[in-house]
Amino acid sequence: MSEENADYGAGQIQVLEGLQAVRKRPAMYIGSTDDRGLHHLVYEVVDNAIDEALAGYCDHIEVSIHDDGSVSVADDGRGIPVDTHEEYDRPALEVIMTVLHAGGKFDNKSYQVSGGLHGVGVSVVNALASRLTAEVKRDGAVWRHEFERGEPQGDIDRVRDLEDDEETGTTIRFWPDEEIFETTDFEFTTLESRLRELAFLNSGVRIQLTDDRPEAAEDGEARSETFRYEGGIRAFVRFLNETKTPIHEDVVYFEDEEEGIQVEVAMQATDELQGSVHSFANNINTREGGTHLTGFKTALTRVVNDYANEEGLIGDVDGNLKGEDVREGLTAVVSVKHPDPQFEGQTKTKLGNSEVRGIVESTVHEGLGTYLEENPDTAQKIVAKAAEAAKARQAAKKAEELTRRKSALESTALPGKLSDCQSRDPEDAELFVVEGDSAGGSAKQARDAAFQAVLPIKGKILNVEKHRLDRVLENDEIRALITAIGTGIGDEFDIEDARYQKIIMATDADVDGAHIRTLLLTFLYRHMKPLLEAGYVYATKPPLYRIRYRGDTYDVMTEEERDQVVEEVCDGNPTQVQRFKGLGEMNPEQLWETTMNPENRVLKQITLDDAAAADKMFSVLMGDAVDPRKQFIKDHAEDAEWVDI
Repeated sequence: MSEENADYGAGQIQVLEGLQAVRKRPAMYIGSTDDRGLHHLVYEVVDNAIDEALAGYCDHIEVSIHDDGSVSVADDGRGIPVDTHEEYDRPALEVIMTVLHAGGKFDNKSYQVSGGLHGVGVSVVNALASRLTAEVKRDGAVWRHEFERGEPQGDIDRVRDLEDDEETGTTIRFWPDEEIFETTDFEFTTLESRLRELAFLNSGVRIQLTDDRPEAAEDGEARSETFRYEGGIRAFVRFLNETKTPIHEDVVYFEDEEEGIQVEVAMQATDELQGSVHSFANNINTREGGTHLTGFKTALTRVVNDYANEEGLIGDVDGNLKGEDVREGLTAVVSVKHPDPQFEGQTKTKLGNSEVRGIVESTVHEGLGTYLEENPDTAQKIVAKAAEAAKARQAAKKAEELTRRKSALESTALPGKLSDCQSRDPEDAELFVVEGDSAGGSAKQARDAAFQAVLPIKGKILNVEKHRLDRVLENDEIRALITAIGTGIGDEFDIEDARYQKIIMATDADVDGAHIRTLLLTFLYRHMKPLLEAGYVYATKPPLYRIRYRGDTYDVMTEEERDQVVEEVCDGNPTQVQRFKGLGEMNPEQLWETTMNPENRVLKQITLDDAAAADKMFSVLMGDAVDPRKQFIKDHAEDAEWVDI
């Protein structure tokens, strides 16, 4: 036994009681402690209210962001039980708030269907809140219990009797712990997106979001949005297609229930090149798919091929239509509700129940098959669109094979303009995609060649939102990017072959730079989405100004910061104020210090928390339809940051 292990015994084994484990390792329970984890707290509480709605006891949920940094979630459900729990000899409310895996969702008696499978939701919120109050209306009274960092503060209080016409329900209000979270500033738009999604998935439930913070007020009124959709996921598809042109007016919808498993499918084909299929299980966005999505895709492809072959509509397409052909331009939502869902991992992003695949397949096969037979005009449009996509795919395949023969897509023949790094470990390696040869030259001199690679791109790459893959592969800058990253593209994409786990878009802090960054993001989202899902994509945030005063240097990001430094640090008399108009105007030393040095730089990781919202935004910003883009600009003009050039 080595000396360093001599003291390792039973005395060194730690047992974390109660909610200590959650506070010790919060990311195990909510994914992260950044803004994503912060908003996840709200979702956990809202999910409990939605479960009440699924059980038929709640139809109104109110979420409020308060000026004191707290968020409250109120529902008109049955109210959390407050009577004494036999095993713990404490009120059930206190048990639910302080004991992991305590809840009413592990059998089918209280909740036939529930998203809160693991039963750790609200207790985790309590553990990660500096303060939490629970107010329950039930059993003829209003009850209140307070907690601090997961610990009960006194006993549950019976505040007053319920009024004769007063509804039951639960209100949870919590203050996220600043010791745990990197930020405690809730974003209205982030919550808005998820709550709208829940309203779509739960037809008839009214969800209201209000922001009481003074800075969020609009015309002196608190900012507020209310979501309620009788059309359910049909309304969801129409919402997603607001910026697109459908090729048939009606939204195809069918539903079924088998073995207690409810299946809903809504879909509408558009003339877009990009399709978007979104899957949900018990209201949870299964971003990684699962058996329900597999069943949908399999049946969709088979039904369309069967109809096309029977009617002789495929024409000169070589072989059958592939799934990607049929799904081109298709917007679809697949939602299942399962009494015993099996998710892969605590994050619940992939459904694993094997029986679901067959149920979804049969639902889609029968429902879509009947629809195509009864609507031959629409069916022919759908098949024609898929056939056109198939021809383009086959042309792209030939172009890709030709390009590969020329070694343009082989990882052994890297682009000549790429200055690669010495490291061959993707975890350490970084690729800076820079705008123009001038910035590329500075970046190549500034970088640490041990782990930083530089790829200059010339001008603005092709807008891939408007072109199929065969046209995309003709663009030299895109081909260079594909080759440098190393994953391949299309059917041959493999994230395991990524040569860098940090792909950093380093564009200028001006309108052109923002446009180039958007074009790059559109390409990565449409053709290399797993890179975004894995967290490999970043954007630099270079400073706008450099201020010198008495031998010291200050780099600032905004005009407000510039004015503050000039007045407060330089006493209104700086030695020099330099405006960086572009990365190419920085000398290598400045570029290293401000943008490339891991010790000083500011990087923003690009994530995909809401695929449906991202899909719609790319369509608005980069699609063919002009009116939605004009409206977006009008709606957000006041939010724009104006800078002097």
